[in-house]
Amino acid sequence: MSMYLQELANNYQSYNRNIKLAIAANIMTQIGMGIFMTLYNLYLRDLGYSELTNGNVIALTALAQTIFLVPAGFLSDRAGRKNVMLIGALFASMTLLGRSIFEWEMIILILAFVSGAFMSFIQVSIIPWLAENSNEKQRIHLFSFHFAVMMAANVIGNLLGGVLTDLITFTGGLSSLSSLRITLLFGTALYVTGLIPIFLMKENRKRLSKKTENTEVRAIKKQQWKLVILFVGAQAIIGIGSGLVIPYLNLYFADRFQTSYSAIGMILSLGQAATAIAMIIGPAIVSKMGEVKAVVLLQLLSLPFLLLTGFTTNIYLAVIGFLFRQALMNAGNPIQMSLMMNRVPDEMKGIANSLSQMAFSFGWATMGPLSTFIVAKYGSYWGYSYVFLITGMIYFIGALYFLLVFKEKKNSLVNESAAV
Repeated sequence: MSMYLQELANNYQSYNRNIKLAIAANIMTQIGMGIFMTLYNLYLRDLGYSELTNGNVIALTALAQTIFLVPAGFLSDRAGRKNVMLIGALFASMTLLGRSIFEWEMIILILAFVSGAFMSFIQVSIIPWLAENSNEKQRIHLFSFHFAVMMAANVIGNLLGGVLTDLITFTGGLSSLSSLRITLLFGTALYVTGLIPIFLMKENRKRLSKKTENTEVRAIKKQQWKLVILFVGAQAIIGIGSGLVIPYLNLYFADRFQTSYSAIGMILSLGQAATAIAMIIGPAIVSKMGEVKAVVLLQLLSLPFLLLTGFTTNIYLAVIGFLFRQALMNAGNPIQMSLMMNRVPDEMKGIANSLSQMAFSFGWATMGPLSTFIVAKYGSYWGYSYVFLITGMIYFIGALYFLLVFKEKKNSLVNESAAV
Protein backbone atom coordinates (compact mmCIF):
# COMPACT_ATOMS: atom_id res chain seq x y z
CA MET A 1 0.00 0.00 0.00
CA SER A 2 2.81 2.41 0.85
CA MET A 3 4.41 1.71 -2.54
CA TYR A 4 1.11 2.41 -4.25
CA LEU A 5 0.68 5.69 -2.38
CA GLN A 6 4.24 6.62 -3.29
CA GLU A 7 3.42 5.97 -6.94
CA LEU A 8 0.39 8.26 -6.67
CA ALA A 9 2.56 10.95 -5.09
CA ASN A 10 5.16 10.61 -7.83
CA ASN A 11 2.49 10.83 -10.52
CA TYR A 12 1.07 13.97 -8.90
CA GLN A 13 4.50 15.60 -8.77
CA SER A 14 4.91 14.98 -12.49
CA TYR A 15 1.80 17.01 -13.34
CA ASN A 16 2.25 20.62 -14.40
CA ARG A 17 0.90 23.65 -12.53
CA ASN A 18 -2.26 23.88 -14.64
CA ILE A 19 -3.26 20.34 -13.72
CA LYS A 20 -2.59 20.93 -10.03
CA LEU A 21 -4.70 24.09 -10.09
CA ALA A 22 -7.50 22.21 -11.86
CA ILE A 23 -7.39 19.54 -9.16
CA ALA A 24 -7.57 22.24 -6.45
CA ALA A 25 -10.57 23.85 -8.15
CA ASN A 26 -12.19 20.45 -8.47
CA ILE A 27 -11.77 19.78 -4.75
CA MET A 28 -13.43 23.01 -3.62
CA THR A 29 -16.32 22.94 -6.09
CA GLN A 30 -17.03 19.26 -5.44
CA ILE A 31 -17.07 19.71 -1.67
CA GLY A 32 -19.61 22.49 -2.16
CA MET A 33 -21.68 20.42 -4.57
CA GLY A 34 -21.43 17.40 -2.28
CA ILE A 35 -23.10 19.43 0.45
CA PHE A 36 -25.68 20.85 -1.95
CA MET A 37 -26.67 17.61 -3.64
CA THR A 38 -26.95 15.73 -0.34
CA LEU A 39 -29.43 18.18 1.10
CA TYR A 40 -31.25 20.10 -1.61
CA ASN A 41 -34.13 17.75 -2.33
CA LEU A 42 -34.56 17.29 1.43
CA TYR A 43 -34.65 21.09 1.67
CA LEU A 44 -37.38 21.22 -0.98
CA ARG A 45 -39.36 18.65 0.96
CA ASP A 46 -39.09 20.81 4.10
CA LEU A 47 -40.37 23.75 2.06
CA GLY A 48 -43.49 21.67 1.50
CA TYR A 49 -42.94 20.69 -2.12
CA SER A 50 -43.96 17.30 -3.45
CA GLU A 51 -41.86 14.54 -4.99
CA LEU A 52 -43.03 15.82 -8.37
CA THR A 53 -41.32 19.16 -7.75
CA ASN A 54 -38.16 17.34 -6.71
CA GLY A 55 -38.28 15.35 -9.91
CA ASN A 56 -38.85 18.47 -12.00
CA VAL A 57 -35.89 20.26 -10.42
CA ILE A 58 -33.55 17.38 -11.22
CA ALA A 59 -35.03 16.95 -14.69
CA LEU A 60 -34.68 20.67 -15.52
CA THR A 61 -31.07 20.73 -14.32
CA ALA A 62 -30.24 17.72 -16.48
CA LEU A 63 -32.26 19.11 -19.40
CA ALA A 64 -30.23 22.34 -19.31
CA GLN A 65 -27.02 20.33 -19.34
CA THR A 66 -28.34 18.31 -22.27
CA ILE A 67 -29.14 21.49 -24.21
CA PHE A 68 -26.02 23.49 -23.37
CA LEU A 69 -23.31 20.83 -23.32
CA VAL A 70 -22.74 20.90 -27.07
CA PRO A 71 -22.72 24.72 -27.43
CA ALA A 72 -20.45 24.88 -24.38
CA GLY A 73 -18.16 22.31 -26.00
CA PHE A 74 -17.87 24.39 -29.18
CA LEU A 75 -17.27 27.51 -27.06
CA SER A 76 -14.60 25.71 -25.06
CA ASP A 77 -12.79 24.62 -28.23
CA ARG A 78 -12.78 28.18 -29.54
CA ALA A 79 -12.73 30.61 -26.59
CA GLY A 80 -10.39 28.56 -24.40
CA ARG A 81 -10.92 26.12 -21.55
CA LYS A 82 -10.01 28.54 -18.75
CA ASN A 83 -12.41 31.28 -19.80
CA VAL A 84 -15.31 28.87 -20.17
CA MET A 85 -14.63 27.22 -16.79
CA LEU A 86 -14.33 30.61 -15.09
CA ILE A 87 -17.61 31.89 -16.53
CA GLY A 88 -19.36 28.64 -15.69
CA ALA A 89 -18.14 28.53 -12.09
CA LEU A 90 -18.99 32.20 -11.50
CA PHE A 91 -22.57 32.02 -12.71
CA ALA A 92 -23.15 28.55 -11.25
CA SER A 93 -22.17 30.01 -7.85
CA MET A 94 -24.82 32.71 -8.25
CA THR A 95 -27.51 30.17 -9.07
CA LEU A 96 -26.60 28.01 -6.07
CA LEU A 97 -26.91 31.09 -3.87
CA GLY A 98 -30.34 31.81 -5.31
CA ARG A 99 -31.50 28.23 -4.87
CA SER A 100 -30.48 28.42 -1.19
CA ILE A 101 -32.52 31.57 -0.57
CA PHE A 102 -35.64 31.72 -2.75
CA GLU A 103 -38.69 29.63 -1.90
CA TRP A 104 -41.05 30.28 -4.84
CA GLU A 105 -41.47 27.22 -7.00
CA MET A 106 -41.17 29.01 -10.34
CA ILE A 107 -37.91 30.71 -9.33
CA ILE A 108 -36.60 27.40 -7.96
CA LEU A 109 -37.31 25.69 -11.28
CA ILE A 110 -35.77 28.53 -13.31
CA LEU A 111 -32.61 28.56 -11.18
CA ALA A 112 -32.35 24.77 -11.45
CA PHE A 113 -32.35 25.09 -15.23
CA VAL A 114 -29.84 27.97 -15.25
CA SER A 115 -27.49 26.21 -12.83
CA GLY A 116 -27.46 23.15 -15.06
CA ALA A 117 -26.60 25.33 -18.05
CA PHE A 118 -23.59 26.97 -16.42
CA MET A 119 -22.33 23.78 -14.77
CA SER A 120 -22.12 22.33 -18.26
CA PHE A 121 -19.42 24.92 -19.00
CA ILE A 122 -17.19 23.31 -16.39
CA GLN A 123 -18.13 19.75 -17.32
CA VAL A 124 -17.08 20.07 -20.95
CA SER A 125 -13.83 21.91 -20.25
CA ILE A 126 -12.15 20.15 -17.33
CA ILE A 127 -11.41 16.84 -19.08
CA PRO A 128 -10.00 18.45 -22.26
CA TRP A 129 -7.98 20.80 -20.03
CA LEU A 130 -6.40 17.84 -18.24
CA ALA A 131 -5.82 16.03 -21.55
CA GLU A 132 -4.14 19.02 -23.16
CA ASN A 133 -1.84 19.51 -20.19
CA SER A 134 -0.72 15.87 -20.06
CA ASN A 135 0.72 13.25 -22.36
CA GLU A 136 -0.89 9.96 -23.39
CA LYS A 137 1.16 7.96 -20.89
CA GLN A 138 -0.08 10.09 -17.99
CA ARG A 139 -3.76 10.17 -18.89
CA ILE A 140 -5.16 6.88 -17.59
CA HIS A 141 -3.60 7.56 -14.18
CA LEU A 142 -4.46 11.27 -14.32
CA PHE A 143 -8.13 10.71 -15.14
CA SER A 144 -8.41 8.03 -12.47
CA PHE A 145 -6.79 10.39 -9.96
CA HIS A 146 -9.04 13.27 -11.08
CA PHE A 147 -12.25 11.27 -10.64
CA ALA A 148 -10.99 9.79 -7.36
CA VAL A 149 -10.27 13.27 -6.00
CA MET A 150 -13.72 14.36 -7.14
CA MET A 151 -15.29 11.45 -5.27
CA ALA A 152 -13.18 12.12 -2.17
CA ALA A 153 -14.25 15.77 -2.20
CA ASN A 154 -17.85 14.63 -2.46
CA VAL A 155 -17.25 12.43 0.58
CA ILE A 156 -16.26 15.48 2.57
CA GLY A 157 -19.25 17.38 1.21
CA ASN A 158 -21.69 14.58 2.02
CA LEU A 159 -20.35 14.31 5.55
CA LEU A 160 -20.31 18.04 6.15
CA GLY A 161 -23.81 18.43 4.76
CA GLY A 162 -25.48 15.89 7.02
CA VAL A 163 -23.45 16.53 10.16
CA LEU A 164 -23.61 20.33 9.99
CA THR A 165 -27.37 20.30 9.44
CA ASP A 166 -28.00 18.06 12.45
CA LEU A 167 -25.48 20.01 14.54
CA ILE A 168 -27.10 23.36 13.74
CA THR A 169 -30.55 21.92 14.44
CA PHE A 170 -29.70 20.39 17.80
CA THR A 171 -27.30 23.01 19.16
CA GLY A 172 -28.71 26.16 17.62
CA GLY A 173 -32.32 25.47 18.36
CA LEU A 174 -33.26 26.20 14.75
CA SER A 175 -35.85 24.48 12.64
CA SER A 176 -34.87 21.77 10.18
CA LEU A 177 -35.58 24.15 7.29
CA SER A 178 -33.35 26.91 8.67
CA SER A 179 -30.55 24.46 9.37
CA LEU A 180 -30.73 23.08 5.86
CA ARG A 181 -30.63 26.59 4.38
CA ILE A 182 -27.58 27.61 6.42
CA THR A 183 -25.73 24.47 5.37
CA LEU A 184 -26.63 25.03 1.72
CA LEU A 185 -25.24 28.59 1.96
CA PHE A 186 -22.05 27.20 3.46
CA GLY A 187 -21.75 24.74 0.58
CA THR A 188 -22.26 27.59 -1.89
CA ALA A 189 -19.45 29.57 -0.22
CA LEU A 190 -17.08 26.62 -0.59
CA TYR A 191 -18.06 26.32 -4.26
CA VAL A 192 -17.15 29.98 -4.79
CA THR A 193 -13.60 29.39 -3.53
CA GLY A 194 -13.08 27.11 -6.53
CA LEU A 195 -12.96 30.24 -8.68
CA ILE A 196 -9.53 31.16 -7.28
CA PRO A 197 -7.44 28.29 -8.75
CA ILE A 198 -9.32 28.57 -12.07
CA PHE A 199 -8.38 32.26 -12.23
CA LEU A 200 -4.71 31.37 -11.60
CA MET A 201 -4.52 28.93 -14.52
CA LYS A 202 -2.39 29.85 -17.53
CA GLU A 203 -3.68 28.91 -20.96
CA ASN A 204 -1.75 29.25 -24.20
CA ARG A 205 -4.71 30.64 -26.12
CA LYS A 206 -2.63 31.57 -29.14
CA ARG A 207 -1.38 28.02 -29.65
CA LEU A 208 -4.83 26.50 -29.07
CA SER A 209 -6.72 28.88 -31.34
CA LYS A 210 -4.13 28.64 -34.09
CA LYS A 211 -4.32 24.86 -34.09
CA THR A 212 -8.09 24.96 -34.12
CA GLU A 213 -8.17 27.44 -37.00
CA ASN A 214 -5.67 25.62 -39.19
CA THR A 215 -6.63 21.99 -38.63
CA GLU A 216 -10.27 21.98 -37.54
CA VAL A 217 -11.72 20.49 -40.76
CA ARG A 218 -8.75 18.29 -41.72
CA ALA A 219 -8.45 16.75 -38.23
CA ILE A 220 -12.05 15.51 -38.11
CA LYS A 221 -11.58 12.13 -39.68
CA LYS A 222 -14.12 9.39 -40.06
CA GLN A 223 -12.76 7.09 -37.35
CA GLN A 224 -12.67 9.87 -34.76
CA TRP A 225 -16.33 10.76 -35.21
CA LYS A 226 -17.19 7.06 -35.30
CA LEU A 227 -15.56 6.57 -31.92
CA VAL A 228 -17.33 9.59 -30.46
CA ILE A 229 -20.73 8.38 -31.73
CA LEU A 230 -20.15 4.94 -30.22
CA PHE A 231 -19.36 6.53 -26.86
CA VAL A 232 -22.44 8.72 -27.11
CA GLY A 233 -24.59 5.61 -27.48
CA ALA A 234 -22.97 3.96 -24.46
CA GLN A 235 -23.41 7.05 -22.31
CA ALA A 236 -27.03 7.48 -23.35
CA ILE A 237 -27.95 3.97 -22.20
CA ILE A 238 -26.16 4.26 -18.85
CA GLY A 239 -27.55 7.78 -18.33
CA ILE A 240 -31.12 6.55 -18.72
CA GLY A 241 -30.58 3.86 -16.09
CA SER A 242 -28.70 6.18 -13.78
CA GLY A 243 -31.34 8.91 -14.03
CA LEU A 244 -33.93 6.58 -12.51
CA VAL A 245 -31.99 5.94 -9.30
CA ILE A 246 -28.95 8.05 -8.53
CA PRO A 247 -30.58 11.49 -7.97
CA TYR A 248 -32.95 9.98 -5.41
CA LEU A 249 -30.66 7.85 -3.27
CA ASN A 250 -30.98 10.23 -0.32
CA LEU A 251 -34.77 10.09 -0.59
CA TYR A 252 -34.57 6.29 -0.87
CA PHE A 253 -32.74 5.97 2.46
CA ALA A 254 -34.97 8.56 4.11
CA ASP A 255 -38.24 6.98 2.87
CA ARG A 256 -37.46 3.29 3.33
CA PHE A 257 -35.35 3.42 6.50
CA GLN A 258 -36.23 6.81 8.05
CA THR A 259 -32.54 7.68 8.38
CA SER A 260 -31.34 11.00 9.78
CA TYR A 261 -29.58 13.70 7.75
CA SER A 262 -26.25 12.72 9.32
CA ALA A 263 -26.76 9.07 8.46
CA ILE A 264 -27.69 9.91 4.87
CA GLY A 265 -24.62 12.11 4.56
CA MET A 266 -22.45 9.35 6.02
CA ILE A 267 -23.86 6.69 3.68
CA LEU A 268 -23.43 8.83 0.57
CA SER A 269 -19.93 9.83 1.62
CA LEU A 270 -18.95 6.19 2.11
CA GLY A 271 -20.22 5.51 -1.40
CA GLN A 272 -18.02 8.25 -2.79
CA ALA A 273 -15.04 6.98 -0.80
CA ALA A 274 -15.53 3.45 -2.13
CA THR A 275 -15.76 4.87 -5.64
CA ALA A 276 -12.56 6.86 -5.18
CA ILE A 277 -10.68 3.73 -4.13
CA ALA A 278 -12.09 1.73 -7.05
CA MET A 279 -11.14 4.47 -9.51
CA ILE A 280 -7.56 4.58 -8.26
CA ILE A 281 -7.11 0.84 -8.80
CA GLY A 282 -8.78 1.02 -12.22
CA PRO A 283 -5.49 1.36 -14.16
CA ALA A 284 -4.26 -1.91 -12.61
CA ILE A 285 -7.35 -3.71 -13.95
CA VAL A 286 -6.80 -2.17 -17.38
CA SER A 287 -3.22 -3.43 -17.46
CA LYS A 288 -4.46 -7.01 -16.97
CA MET A 289 -7.43 -7.20 -19.34
CA GLY A 290 -7.56 -4.05 -21.45
CA GLU A 291 -9.85 -1.03 -21.37
CA VAL A 292 -13.04 -2.44 -22.88
CA LYS A 293 -13.15 -5.67 -20.87
CA ALA A 294 -12.31 -3.77 -17.68
CA VAL A 295 -15.27 -1.41 -18.17
CA VAL A 296 -17.70 -4.23 -18.95
CA LEU A 297 -16.54 -6.38 -16.04
CA LEU A 298 -16.93 -3.53 -13.55
CA GLN A 299 -20.43 -2.73 -14.82
CA LEU A 300 -21.65 -6.34 -14.70
CA LEU A 301 -20.22 -6.90 -11.21
CA SER A 302 -22.24 -3.92 -9.95
CA LEU A 303 -25.64 -5.39 -10.94
CA PRO A 304 -26.18 -7.87 -8.07
CA PHE A 305 -25.44 -5.11 -5.55
CA LEU A 306 -27.85 -2.75 -7.31
CA LEU A 307 -30.65 -5.32 -6.99
CA LEU A 308 -29.72 -6.03 -3.37
CA THR A 309 -30.12 -2.34 -2.56
CA GLY A 310 -33.46 -2.15 -4.34
CA PHE A 311 -35.13 -5.15 -2.71
CA THR A 312 -33.71 -5.41 0.80
CA THR A 313 -35.49 -4.12 3.89
CA ASN A 314 -32.33 -4.33 5.99
CA ILE A 315 -30.48 -1.03 6.28
CA TYR A 316 -27.08 -2.71 6.58
CA LEU A 317 -27.57 -4.81 3.45
CA ALA A 318 -28.86 -1.72 1.65
CA VAL A 319 -25.70 0.20 2.57
CA ILE A 320 -23.45 -2.69 1.52
CA GLY A 321 -25.25 -3.01 -1.81
CA PHE A 322 -25.10 0.73 -2.37
CA LEU A 323 -21.36 0.93 -1.61
CA PHE A 324 -20.35 -1.88 -3.96
CA ARG A 325 -22.67 -0.74 -6.74
CA GLN A 326 -21.40 2.81 -6.48
CA ALA A 327 -17.75 1.79 -6.55
CA LEU A 328 -17.94 -0.82 -9.32
CA MET A 329 -20.24 1.06 -11.69
CA ASN A 330 -18.32 4.33 -11.49
CA ALA A 331 -14.81 2.87 -11.55
CA GLY A 332 -15.00 2.48 -15.32
CA ASN A 333 -15.66 6.19 -15.98
CA PRO A 334 -12.01 7.31 -16.05
CA ILE A 335 -11.14 4.34 -18.26
CA GLN A 336 -13.79 5.29 -20.82
CA MET A 337 -12.74 8.94 -20.71
CA SER A 338 -9.07 8.11 -21.23
CA LEU A 339 -9.98 5.84 -24.14
CA MET A 340 -11.87 8.65 -25.86
CA MET A 341 -9.46 11.50 -25.08
CA ASN A 342 -6.47 9.53 -26.38
CA ARG A 343 -8.12 9.21 -29.79
CA VAL A 344 -9.56 12.67 -30.30
CA PRO A 345 -7.42 15.66 -31.41
CA ASP A 346 -7.10 18.63 -29.05
CA GLU A 347 -9.34 20.89 -31.09
CA MET A 348 -12.19 18.32 -30.85
CA LYS A 349 -11.82 17.27 -27.23
CA GLY A 350 -14.36 19.79 -25.98
CA ILE A 351 -17.12 18.81 -28.40
CA ALA A 352 -16.39 15.09 -27.97
CA ASN A 353 -16.65 15.39 -24.20
CA SER A 354 -19.78 17.54 -24.43
CA LEU A 355 -21.58 15.08 -26.73
CA SER A 356 -20.74 12.21 -24.39
CA GLN A 357 -21.95 14.08 -21.31
CA MET A 358 -25.01 15.37 -23.15
CA ALA A 359 -26.06 11.80 -23.86
CA PHE A 360 -25.68 10.93 -20.17
CA SER A 361 -27.56 14.04 -19.03
CA PHE A 362 -30.38 13.19 -21.41
CA GLY A 363 -31.12 10.15 -19.25
CA TRP A 364 -31.34 12.23 -16.09
CA ALA A 365 -33.50 14.82 -17.84
CA THR A 366 -36.05 12.27 -19.06
CA MET A 367 -36.09 9.69 -16.25
CA GLY A 368 -36.48 11.97 -13.21
CA PRO A 369 -40.24 12.49 -13.44
CA LEU A 370 -40.78 8.81 -14.32
CA SER A 371 -38.85 7.66 -11.26
CA THR A 372 -40.74 9.91 -8.85
CA PHE A 373 -44.06 8.87 -10.46
CA ILE A 374 -43.29 5.17 -9.90
CA VAL A 375 -42.32 5.75 -6.26
CA ALA A 376 -45.36 7.95 -5.62
CA LYS A 377 -47.68 5.32 -7.13
CA TYR A 378 -46.24 2.14 -5.62
CA GLY A 379 -44.82 3.40 -2.32
CA SER A 380 -41.43 3.41 -0.62
CA TYR A 381 -40.81 -0.34 -0.99
CA TRP A 382 -42.22 -1.54 -4.31
CA GLY A 383 -41.77 1.83 -5.95
CA TYR A 384 -38.03 1.88 -5.33
CA SER A 385 -37.78 -1.87 -6.01
CA TYR A 386 -39.29 -1.43 -9.48
CA VAL A 387 -37.03 1.53 -10.19
CA PHE A 388 -33.88 -0.37 -9.17
CA LEU A 389 -34.94 -3.41 -11.21
CA ILE A 390 -35.51 -1.34 -14.34
CA THR A 391 -32.15 0.35 -13.82
CA GLY A 392 -30.42 -3.03 -13.54
CA MET A 393 -31.92 -4.19 -16.83
CA ILE A 394 -30.79 -0.99 -18.56
CA TYR A 395 -27.27 -1.28 -17.11
CA PHE A 396 -27.06 -4.85 -18.39
CA ILE A 397 -28.03 -3.71 -21.89
CA GLY A 398 -25.43 -0.94 -21.65
CA ALA A 399 -22.66 -3.38 -20.69
CA LEU A 400 -23.53 -5.70 -23.59
CA TYR A 401 -23.60 -2.76 -25.98
CA PHE A 402 -20.17 -1.59 -24.87
CA LEU A 403 -18.69 -5.09 -25.16
CA LEU A 404 -20.18 -5.93 -28.56
CA VAL A 405 -19.62 -2.56 -30.22
CA PHE A 406 -16.12 -1.88 -28.98
CA LYS A 407 -14.94 -5.47 -29.19
CA GLU A 408 -15.96 -5.57 -32.84
CA LYS A 409 -14.43 -2.20 -33.69
CA LYS A 410 -11.62 -1.95 -31.17
CA ASN A 411 -8.64 -3.01 -33.24
CA SER A 412 -9.53 -0.97 -36.28
CA LEU A 413 -10.29 2.08 -34.20
CA VAL A 414 -7.07 1.85 -32.28
CA ASN A 415 -4.97 1.29 -35.37
CA GLU A 416 -6.64 4.07 -37.34
CA SER A 417 -6.34 6.50 -34.43
CA ALA A 418 -2.68 5.67 -33.92
CA ALA A 419 -2.04 6.68 -37.50
CA VAL A 420 -3.55 10.15 -37.06
